[in-house]
Amino acid sequence: MASRTDAPTRREQILKEAARLFAERGFHGVGVDEIGAAVGISGPGLYRHFPGKDAMLAELLVGISGQLLTGAKRRLAESDGHSGPSAVLDSLIEGHIDFALDDRPLITLHDRELDRLRDSDRKLVRQLQRQYVELWVEVVREVYPGLTEPTARSAVHSVFGLLNSTPHLGRAGTLPGRGATAELLHRMARGAFAAAGAA
Repeated sequence: MASRTDAPTRREQILKEAARLFAERGFHGVGVDEIGAAVGISGPGLYRHFPGKDAMLAELLVGISGQLLTGAKRRLAESDGHSGPSAVLDSLIEGHIDFALDDRPLITLHDRELDRLRDSDRKLVRQLQRQYVELWVEVVREVYPGLTEPTARSAVHSVFGLLNSTPHLGRAGTLPGRGATAELLHRMARGAFAAAGAA
C-alpha cells in the first residue's frame, strides 16, 4: 500500500483509515460512520465502495499478503541472475522493512483480527503467506547453503517476527528516524540469518 507514489483513490483512502482505526480500537470498536468521517464522506456513502466492515478487513489482510508476495517476486525477477543471492536477500529484507515501517497498522490488524475473516479469505491469506515464506527460504538457503530447509524456514519466521515488531517500537516521533530504523532492522535481520547459518 505504501509503495504507491500517485494520489490514493477514495477506496484506498477508506482502507487506510479503516486499518488505522481498526488497529487503534479493534474491529468491533469502530463504526462505519467513523470510517466515513475520517475520509470526509457519510457512513452510508462507504457502501458505494464496500458492502461492509467485513469486506474492508478482508481486502486489507488478503491485499497486503498478496502485495508482499508480488513485491518479493518482482524483486527476484529484477535480479534475474545479475545479483548474487546475498544481494537478493538484502532486497527482500528491504521490501519487508518498507512494509513494516509504512504499514504498521496492518501488522496489528493481522495479529488481532485474522480470525474474524471468513474461512475462504483466511485460507487465502495463509496460502499467500506460505508462498512468501517459501520464496524467502529458497533465497536464504542459497546464501547459507548449510541450513536445512526446516532451519531456514524457522529463521525466516523469526526474522519476520523481528521485522514485524514495529508496532511496538513506539510512536513515529519517538523513533530515531525512518532511515536509521530501517538500517537497524536490516542489520538485525542479516545478523539473525548469519547466526542461524553459523549454528
